[in-house]
Amino acid sequence: MIVIPAIDLKDGQCVRLQKGDYDTVHKVAEDAVETARRFLAAGARMIHMVDLDAAKDGERMNYGVVGRVIRETGAAVELGGGIRSMQDIERVLALGVQRVIIGSAAVRNPPFVVEAVKAYGDRIVIGVDAKSETVRTDGWLGDSGENYIAFAERMESYGVKNIIFTDIDKDGMLAGPNFDQLAALRASVSCKLVASGGVSTVQDILRLKKLGIEGAIAGRAVYTGTLDLAAAIREAE
Repeated sequence: MIVIPAIDLKDGQCVRLQKGDYDTVHKVAEDAVETARRFLAAGARMIHMVDLDAAKDGERMNYGVVGRVIRETGAAVELGGGIRSMQDIERVLALGVQRVIIGSAAVRNPPFVVEAVKAYGDRIVIGVDAKSETVRTDGWLGDSGENYIAFAERMESYGVKNIIFTDIDKDGMLAGPNFDQLAALRASVSCKLVASGGVSTVQDILRLKKLGIEGAIAGRAVYTGTLDLAAAIREAE
């Protein structure tokens, strides 16, 4: 199992939200490059980055920061937020990103997912962001109405090998992941699953590992000190 620390970017700043609410945005670190260096020093093998501006408005103002993180630290980065076309994927990969996360576009444009997976294989990750069991879009502001398990099964049928599942109600709340939904998802798909939202203790990591979840994204808990990243990584691996 892998623990993946998160850097969310808005207006070039490292921030966090609560439950995906943009009105709760608050700065959590001074510099993304230095933050990435700390994560790598703790043993992180990959860093999860999200461009919140692109996710909400399509404004890709944070790509320069993403590029700096990769160039100056050598980090393996997965990036999500506003990726809606093959051209977007190519632009992101040109930054040096290892894995590309497709969210809203996977709901609206399934043929795009098929094309992306055919071209880039397991470098494509699908973000399944759910609230009350339905998949959300547009920076979590829109409700697709599709059940998260049905959506994940459909993505797997297209050849998707990696899914990140986020329970939006748990995100940024330090209250633990939604283990019940994750267990149901694990029983429904065979692709690799990464849990996001609410991961806040080493015990959460161990419980996810027991469920057969292959990865966990740690965000707010790392910044507040609730989760010792180095200890979490050791326990997971």
